[in-house]
Amino acid sequence: MNRINRLFEQKNEQILSVYFTAGYPKLEDTLPVISALQQQGIDLIEIGVPFSDPMADGIVIQNSSHKALQNGMSIRKLFQQLTSVRNEIHIPLIIMGYLNPIMQFGFENFCSECQRVGIDGMIIPDLPMSDFLNKYKSISERFGLEFIFLITPETSEARIREIDLHTNGFIYMVSSAAVTGTQSSFDNRVEYFNRINDMHLKNPRLIGFGISNKATRKMVNRFSSGAIIGSAFIKALQESNDVKTGVKLLMQRLNE
Repeated sequence: MNRINRLFEQKNEQILSVYFTAGYPKLEDTLPVISALQQQGIDLIEIGVPFSDPMADGIVIQNSSHKALQNGMSIRKLFQQLTSVRNEIHIPLIIMGYLNPIMQFGFENFCSECQRVGIDGMIIPDLPMSDFLNKYKSISERFGLEFIFLITPETSEARIREIDLHTNGFIYMVSSAAVTGTQSSFDNRVEYFNRINDMHLKNPRLIGFGISNKATRKMVNRFSSGAIIGSAFIKALQESNDVKTGVKLLMQRLNE
């Protein structure tokens, strides 16, 4: 069983997933970040492939991508770094990246490398559903990779049900029709959260974009299987002298 499916089979609430940009703050910080997150009890990790034009990301993650690219991060370098990751990491790992660099690397080659190093799934925000079904679904399945799609408050019910039908990991439920970044409250999203719950989808949902403290994490936990943290962690890394301190700072803020 894929580690993502096993996670949701064993734990269906208060899951905590954390996103970070590979090669940030320093080029060789990728494995130390993953290790430090696992040590703090994180359930799921999203490894971001830096890209020069990340359309879904706010300024914090954009800046981390820019810095990682300056550091020399690339898909090829990332897979080199991840070669031994499964020697100590047992939690699910997902790679999140944009279509352009993945296509330059070669989609089948990308999936093959994901399988080699022990990646469990991938998120490609700018890959259309129709292209996925026609060209890429069979390839990702051949290499044992779950494909995670994003939905927003503007996503139609028909599209949500199509995503639910053709995926088998979890659904990434974007809290608002905006880029990544922190928010103080999700009170104006209750109708959206309830609407999705009332659809009784087969896949579990994790809510991301804007979660940065105990209040926002508690709010999304009420309406889903858990929370995805991104910008708040990148900020914590920016403010810290080292990776372990950054992870501890994030956990402190999520529990305040």
